[in-house]
This record gives sequence, structure tokens and C-alpha cells, in this order.
Amino acid sequence: MKLLVTGGAGFIGSNFVRRTLEDAYPGLEGAEVVVLDALTYSGNKENLAPVADSERYTFVHGDIRDDKVLDEWIPQVDGVVHFAAESHVDRSVRDASIFVETNVLGTQKLLDACLRHGIDRFVHVSTDEVYGSIEEGEWTEEWPLEPNSPYAASKAGSDLIARSYHRTHKMNISITRCSNNYGPYHFPEKLIPLFVTNLMDDKHVPLYGTGENVRDWLHVDDHCRGIAMVYTKGRAGEVYNIGGGTQLTNVEITKKLLELMGKDWSYVDHVEDRKGHDLRYCVDISKIQKELGYEPQVPFEQGLADVVQWYRDNRAWWEPLKERAALS
Repeated sequence: MKLLVTGGAGFIGSNFVRRTLEDAYPGLEGAEVVVLDALTYSGNKENLAPVADSERYTFVHGDIRDDKVLDEWIPQVDGVVHFAAESHVDRSVRDASIFVETNVLGTQKLLDACLRHGIDRFVHVSTDEVYGSIEEGEWTEEWPLEPNSPYAASKAGSDLIARSYHRTHKMNISITRCSNNYGPYHFPEKLIPLFVTNLMDDKHVPLYGTGENVRDWLHVDDHCRGIAMVYTKGRAGEVYNIGGGTQLTNVEITKKLLELMGKDWSYVDHVEDRKGHDLRYCVDISKIQKELGYEPQVPFEQGLADVVQWYRDNRAWWEPLKERAALS
């Protein structure tokens, strides 16, 4: 079996590639992996350094919107796991155009290439942000899509494009929607890595608004294991929520990080809230549990402590990224 993994040099995609090549996923043992990544600001080949010497790994520097690249590589694989996306809400607020181009048009281009070359199995990796915000309860997969940021709207658009290719062309496509990921190799503009690396350098951390926004935290290992289950056992045309089962306000996660880093609340700066900032996310994962046997396995307290230690041990990985992107 040979897989094309788009966005495989990003945070989540690279985790999926590393674990696949470690034969961590039942049904994907021995699989070869072709990574297609444009290496934009958050794509980083260093994320794949642990598997760079594997005979089962090929890296292709290219864009999912490039028909020539797709027509060269799509015929060589058996299926696609599609991670490639612009993914940062703040950047989408400043300029939505690249989010629409990559997330919507790029997904359509990729699906067209799969259709041209008879590649049937396709897993489209999405986000719970397409649902909008929920005051109480949990989103099921049947919940209406009500995205509130340009990023979330572009992902909702890509979900609907993927669904339409299943309905129109009968392609074997499944969609996953995850909650907030954390883990190693996370680009340091997101909350956990930004706060950890700032505190390591004795800098303050920026907390949006009152910090009462609630997120469900999911370790990237659990997320990628769920994606592999969907690839090997998921039903065509279905959506599967993947969550971690740990709901925390941003204030609560900040307090945990301060404690792990040996800092106090004086290091927190309340900043103006993000435009269109969703208050609460929470997904119902009973479908993937019942159908595929998924359960989150990484305890949050241990996972968070491990991530903090990973950033302590890997300054050479994250420091150049922060300097290049001027993050603080």
C-alpha cells in the first residue's frame, strides 16, 4: 500500500507520517508514504527528520493546487490522507484569500486528480470549528455547519466539496473533524507552544479577552490514530468527530502551563479578544467509538507535561521558527 499524505510536513500530518512509518496503525503496516507539502510558513521538513532515512518515505515539495504535480504523483498511490490546509484563525482574519485558495480550491483540485486517476480512498481531515460555537452539550456529526471565522468557513467549504464528490462521483471519501490538538512539533503560534516557549524565555503570554473560551484538548497521537481508523475502517460518505474528552477554559489551560513552567499569573497579559472568537467547542465522539472502537488514550495531564518537556529539549527546533515569524 502506498499513501499520499498532503500537508505531511505540518504538525498533525507529520505525526501521522512518523507513526505510519513506525507501523503504529493496524491495517497500515508496511505502507509506503509520499508526503506532498508546499512548505509554507508552518510546514517544516525537520518534523519528518526521524523518518527521513526510511526506504518507505518520499518527500515531494509541491502545491495541492498544481495539476502537474498531482498528475505525476496521484497515479502512484493507492489512497490519500488530506491534511494540507491553512489553519490559523488569526491569519485568516487578517487575510482570508489564501485560506479560500488552499482549503477550498486546493481540496477540489486534489479530488479532481483522484477522480481522473481512479484513486478511490480519500480521507479529508477537518476541524470542529466548522460547527461554530455551542453553549452547552456536544456536536454530533449531523450538526449544521455554522463557521464564524474565515478559516472555519474555508474548512467547511472543503468539507462540502469532499462530500459532494462522494455523492456525485461515488468516491470512497470519509471526513474527520477534530478538537484542539496539542503535542510535539506544534508550530509556536498556537496557544500551548507559544505560551510554553515564551515562558521558557521569561516572557509574558497573551490571553485573549477574559480567557473563558472553552476547548476540548486532543493529543495529536490520539487524533492521528483516529484518522488511521477512519482510513482503514470508516464508511464512505461519513463524517467522524475525533475528540480528546478534556474540556478546559483558556484560563484553566494557562494556569496549568504556568504551574508546569514555575511561573505565576503576573506573566499573563490580557489582550483584546479575537474577532469572531468562538466561546465553546465540544464534539460528541460516540459515533467513532461505537463504529471503529476509538478511545483517546493519552491522559491530558501526562500529555501536557510531556509536551512542555519536549519544548525544553528541542529549542533548536522551535527557536528559529519563532524568530522567523516574529512570534512572542
